[in-house]
Amino acid sequence: MAELVYNSQGRLLFTEEMRKEYTILIPQMLPIHFRFLERIFNNHGYKVELLTTTGRRIVDEGLSLVHNDTCYPALLTTGQMIDALKSGKYDINKTALMMIQSGGGCRASNYIHLIRKALKQCGMEQVPVISLNLAGLEKNPGFKITPMLLRDLITAICYADLLMLISNQVRPYELNKGDTDKRLDYWIDELDRQNFSLTKYDKVARDIVKDFENIPYDPNRDVVRVGVVGEIYIKYSPLGNNDLNKFLESEGCEVYSPGLIDFLIFMSDHHIVETEMYHVRYKKYVAAGVVKGFFKNMQNKLIKAVEDSRFFGPSPFETEKKMVEPFISPANKMGEGWLLTAEMLDMIEMGINNIVCAQPFGCLPNHIIGKGMVRKIRQTYPQANIVPIDYDPGATKVNQENRIKLMLAAARNN
Repeated sequence: MAELVYNSQGRLLFTEEMRKEYTILIPQMLPIHFRFLERIFNNHGYKVELLTTTGRRIVDEGLSLVHNDTCYPALLTTGQMIDALKSGKYDINKTALMMIQSGGGCRASNYIHLIRKALKQCGMEQVPVISLNLAGLEKNPGFKITPMLLRDLITAICYADLLMLISNQVRPYELNKGDTDKRLDYWIDELDRQNFSLTKYDKVARDIVKDFENIPYDPNRDVVRVGVVGEIYIKYSPLGNNDLNKFLESEGCEVYSPGLIDFLIFMSDHHIVETEMYHVRYKKYVAAGVVKGFFKNMQNKLIKAVEDSRFFGPSPFETEKKMVEPFISPANKMGEGWLLTAEMLDMIEMGINNIVCAQPFGCLPNHIIGKGMVRKIRQTYPQANIVPIDYDPGATKVNQENRIKLMLAAARNN
């Protein structure tokens, strides 16, 4: 067993010795993106395992450790991690946990502290918790985000966004059930083999699009297009939204989910807006401008990859930002900020009038920028068919799905 080392504040550190011996568990959020994340960390010398467990026991585990007034994603991620440690599958003396820490005003910055509190409550204080962040919030001698690791992670996000976009547009129409998921598995393996090449992105992206276009499909199938927006974890995580995408597809829907690149551009943009409006953080202003420019370029590459195909892509970030100006201020940055409203507007402009707004109950920012904007959006776009769905420990899957079915019934009538 590795020696336990603490910093001056009493936090248990993840050491170099632990890097060689420990398995690092990470909670699931975006199914395709996090499969890449797992492989990349393993390629860089870590032993990482992605948790894909689901079920009511995870909710109950979270409820026993995290107050139900706390953000639902915090409850789920804590419950999933503790459930894994209690499963007997892992040696808790050689296991670590990893959690993304945003560093913003959202409670996501504090998930990591809730996890440590839960470990202490369960008598597992010897399990280190690693913060995955780019804000310099916490550092560990055994975990470093090197330039090469960062490059691979960023490139993987760009590939994963593309795969998520086009696989959602193929799966409802495929003639042979399972063809889309087989191609997904193939490209996840192939991109890993190619080391997630950034320089070859343009060519490889076109190859991916062409390959998915070759999947036999029925273009005349009666399918309802549904967009999904919301708080970032609940929007994407099958555990958080009761496998919303699979449910919608079972109801004869084509699902459109905005990519993660949009959110990363938004995170950079709000540093720029903050400096321009309040004249603060000039150092971050420069760095944010560089990061924003890079991701805007990658988003343009993704849009270009699909423009000559039968698939459609998102609108450029600046187009969305301009679109949202009459509705909400660009200074609104908490949670998903004005971007969530912009995503709904962009979908309606693309002809996707049916939208599920998925949010954790009690997440005030998302209730304002999601549910709170529905009335104003409908005044401008009467065809908008938006249903806000709350997700929390007391909300039943049946009630959530029945509300979505009512939205789909209205969509078919229209």
